[in-house]
Amino acid sequence: MRLWSIHPSYLDTKGLLGVWREGLLAQKVLMGLTRGYRNHPQLIRFKATKDPVTYLGNYLYFIYLEGERRGYNFKLEKIVRYDLSLPKLPVKRGQLEYEFQHLLKKLRWRDPDRYELLKNEKNIQPHPIFFVIEGGIESWEVIVK
Repeated sequence: MRLWSIHPSYLDTKGLLGVWREGLLAQKVLMGLTRGYRNHPQLIRFKATKDPVTYLGNYLYFIYLEGERRGYNFKLEKIVRYDLSLPKLPVKRGQLEYEFQHLLKKLRWRDPDRYELLKNEKNIQPHPIFFVIEGGIESWEVIVK
């Protein structure tokens, strides 16, 4: 499961469809509707909030909007609840950079045109529920070499 910290506009088709599906699974996990993935590290930052399901709903809402922008048929009603008035969550700059490089590695072989478009990007934007703070890779990240 990867719930990207980077803006969903960077994701290729496979990445966007995957994060929608994985986000919906994460929503079920946070609601206690599944036995698997309960301790998945990607959920730590949502579990640390006062309302994990709503924060994940906010996360999914922006994935939904990106899907709509691209003409996909994501179903808004699959998001249990969201509240865009909630404060944004912090994400470390190092985490954004790590995830962006991780995505570029995938794009190099999965979507070479998108890779070429993004490979020189310097100002990496976070997913809209996050604001950037200084720091390295998050402690919950599983580093892929």
